[in-house]
Amino acid sequence: MEQIELFSIESPCRGVCENSHKGYCKGCLRSREERFHWHEMSEVQKRHVIQLCRSRWQRILKARQDRLSEQEHVVDKELPYGMQKEDLPDLFSTPVTN
Repeated sequence: MEQIELFSIESPCRGVCENSHKGYCKGCLRSREERFHWHEMSEVQKRHVIQLCRSRWQRILKARQDRLSEQEHVVDKELPYGMQKEDLPDLFSTPVTN
């Protein structure tokens, strides 16, 4: 039995809309296919894509931390998903409003 959704799942788009050299959006970390077919996906598929994006973000954070801890030994280690050295905003934090 499926649970009824009270709220629709919003797109994780952050308005950056720039692809890495591997084809992942630098703003939301969705692949090209995930972005193009977002509005055709079921709620379950959308949740799965958001979970994939969170996993990708965690992998990038870990790679950055590993690179920083080995900085003196590694000159230029590439980040996953074609991301570059520029700072990415925390994609999955919820802004606090007063």
